Amino acid sequence: MMNKITDTVKHLIIINVIMFIGTMSVGGGQLFYQWFALYFPKNDLFQPWQVISHMFMHGGMTHLLFNMFALWMFGTAVEQVLGWKKFLFIYISAGLGAVLFQLGYYYYDFYTAYQGVSDLGMSSDLLNRIININAADGNYIKGELLAEQMQPLLNEFGFSTSKINNSPNGFTSLFDMNVVTTSRMVGASGCIMGILAAFGMMNPEAKLMMIFLPIPIKAKYFIPGIILLDVVSALTGQSFFSPSNTAFMAHVGGAITGFIIMWYWKKTQFNKNRLY
Repeated sequence: MMNKITDTVKHLIIINVIMFIGTMSVGGGQLFYQWFALYFPKNDLFQPWQVISHMFMHGGMTHLLFNMFALWMFGTAVEQVLGWKKFLFIYISAGLGAVLFQLGYYYYDFYTAYQGVSDLGMSSDLLNRIININAADGNYIKGELLAEQMQPLLNEFGFSTSKINNSPNGFTSLFDMNVVTTSRMVGASGCIMGILAAFGMMNPEAKLMMIFLPIPIKAKYFIPGIILLDVVSALTGQSFFSPSNTAFMAHVGGAITGFIIMWYWKKTQFNKNRLY
């Protein structure tokens, strides 16, 4: 696992570093996010290419370093065994699986919140403009900022504020929809979770440790444990080892995708249906 870095892993790290430098140096640190981060499809900034481009974006130096360290450590070992084609297939597929899981989670939250405003008689144009309001203060959306920026829109469309105030969940639902719509997803974590799952299936007895929990644990227990923590974090909002704004279901989606691919390849390794 500590062998010389493989070519595909090296090139992926180089691309990620170049994208990070571009993010920090072009457009005041925001232009690359607007172009290449993955936005919720109902966000005005969403573009189809973001499904791929977000995998090479990162939210900060620590985020980049942790992901690239994991890519080097586990990716090198996986590529040495599978070769670059299969390695890259798992890497990109896991990233897409991460998108599928995280967007599915977002859509569930979005349409659950929509039930609270569906009876207000608000036009789709007004609703779309409200949920696209930038009410962020740092990493958090603030209700008072949303209310402040929402009022001129309500006046413009001739929509009575009292309808929202008199609704049991009107403003709360609009707030929740805004949180989902303005969320953006960046990072190679989903891809790396797929590689980690592949590594675990190839080396189930290998002992792994977390920086914050320096206890050796076999991969066959360690990796399912990490996935379980991500599921709990996504459902409860309680973060254990990651920042609170982590896309936990993306981790789960990446890991499950990597596991399914490796399971299929192991099952069909002597079958004509194998990838190579």
